[in-house]
Amino acid sequence: MRGRDVVVLGATGFLGRHIADAFEATGDRVLRVSRSAPPGAAGRRAAIDLAAATTGELAAFLAAHRPDVVVNAAGTVWQADERRMRELNDAFVRRLVAALPQLPVPARLVQLGSVHEYGPAPAGVPLTEDREPAPTGTYGRTKLSGTRWVIGAAREGLDAVVVRVANACGPGAPPESLLGKVAVELARQADRRDPAGELRLSPLRARRDFVDVRDVADAVVAAAGADRGAAAGRIVNVGRGEAVPVRRLVDRMVTLSGLPVRLVEQEAPDGTRAAPEWQQTDIALAGRLLSWRPRRELDESLRDLLAAV
Repeated sequence: MRGRDVVVLGATGFLGRHIADAFEATGDRVLRVSRSAPPGAAGRRAAIDLAAATTGELAAFLAAHRPDVVVNAAGTVWQADERRMRELNDAFVRRLVAALPQLPVPARLVQLGSVHEYGPAPAGVPLTEDREPAPTGTYGRTKLSGTRWVIGAAREGLDAVVVRVANACGPGAPPESLLGKVAVELARQADRRDPAGELRLSPLRARRDFVDVRDVADAVVAAAGADRGAAAGRIVNVGRGEAVPVRRLVDRMVTLSGLPVRLVEQEAPDGTRAAPEWQQTDIALAGRLLSWRPRRELDESLRDLLAAV
């Protein structure tokens, strides 16, 4: 059976790399798109500055490759300023959904959203897709704006689905993320052979929904192939459906590392204490619509994250 032509935007990022790999594993032909194509990198690649490209330039670029599926894994969160977030998470998505109807062959868009679009939730309350979003930070607000561009375009006939992702973890997690930072610090302490090292972090009071990045990639592949009548214009949560204490995950990483490291939680210099954060996605719709569920346990994700550093 002929594989699909898939364009992955943001293919050098944490999510994008794994998503491109997952499509290739199914036999699809993948074009990995990023701002710059790494020299000597394997696979089909193309470079385009998505933040600067006009609607016409995006349409011409995509038309030249005639994709069956376009995955938007481009975006920014770690260490980005507000201007950059608005460029990639909001304005670029607006131009992308305007470009896609201009293609000679219709393509399905799979947009990667974020659990942070929901904003704070009461403890014990799972986040369902029909919950009214109320993000408090710039990242959540700009990602929500991107989601709304996609859903609005779907109402006008665009074949598009939003995969709203919980906190992705696993091999290759950015060192700016909490678990990525912990993995890097543990690797440094292992290199130093420090017999009495300390790991200093901000207070770990939150309970969050973490999901393996490879499970996220599987969900994106499933969303790309889901029935249009059921999937188009839908938002689908992708997580583990569990609110896991962050402190427990960090403690587990220390244990898995085998290092005698002491974890120290440091309060803010001004003495303020942030309220505990609760985050748990309801993933029932992903099961019904995509026949998807997370397969990897968090221990596997943490082991592979540590091994990849």
